Amino acid sequence: MTATSFAPKQLSAAQYVLALHQAEDRVAVLARNRARAQTVQRILLAEDIASPHFQDWLKEENNRGADVFLGMNPLRANTFTRTKENVREIRHVYLDLDEDAPSSLRAIRMDRNTPVPNFVLDTSPEKNQVVWRVDGLDREQAESLLRSLANQFQGDIAATDIARVLRMPGFANRKYNEAFVVRAIQQSDAIYHLRDFTIHEDSPEAPRRLSDGHSPPRRISSGHRSQSEADWAYAKRALARGDDPQQIIQRIADYRSDDKADPLYYARHTVEKAQAETHRGWQRDTSQTLQDFNQSMEFRPHEAVAEKAEDQAIDRR
Repeated sequence: MTATSFAPKQLSAAQYVLALHQAEDRVAVLARNRARAQTVQRILLAEDIASPHFQDWLKEENNRGADVFLGMNPLRANTFTRTKENVREIRHVYLDLDEDAPSSLRAIRMDRNTPVPNFVLDTSPEKNQVVWRVDGLDREQAESLLRSLANQFQGDIAATDIARVLRMPGFANRKYNEAFVVRAIQQSDAIYHLRDFTIHEDSPEAPRRLSDGHSPPRRISSGHRSQSEADWAYAKRALARGDDPQQIIQRIADYRSDDKADPLYYARHTVEKAQAETHRGWQRDTSQTLQDFNQSMEFRPHEAVAEKAEDQAIDRR
């Protein structure tokens, strides 16, 4: 960790962009208008995003009802889509705190094994996003750390991919009837490494310090699901509990509207696939024994917790 004495300060949108990124970084910026079901994504140099001209355009979109988001990690040259494969470098890890955010923030600040966040954003009343600047992480290490932080501090488990966009300060949060202007406070200029994070992954009794290359790197389980797989699993669970398929489609479309070109088509396809799988499941031989069922499904409590978190995240968006 490298750090100096730092006085916390509030940042404007332009200051925040250039505090996160180098001027020549290619970064995704996104304006999403829920009321119009419109999403516009641009991939530009950070210095261009911070320019007065582009900031004025974002303000116009925000005034028309769009929410404004910024990519957390820079993208490769000559790429025009925001995917994990196109992330050039891991620059930040982060938390999206929706549920009891004040308690989670207190826990972060009191935990001696978690470094001081670089940025804390007030995104709406009693909801926050937290960002740490990091160096030396590969994609696998970054997403493992993202999931671990979310599990430890009650963050949104669905906001744990390296291509995520988070809110940009200085713009109103249009998700609610009463607009809330997002605020960013820079609390540190430190740069952190994996060794600076100690987290509790598998159980509260099993603290673990992540590898930073000086010990054998930890691998993500082969059973780790992509977000699309998680969406499909959510659709199946929602159908099983009797939710209206059209409502499920709308929830998934709204949830994925920041990273899918046609979120409604994607959501409809996901739910239709889940319906087909569910129908096939009903036609299976019902004489399968309980022992065989347990062996085939192999219930895992930690996965059930993650699935519950995914359901809550999608339901509340």
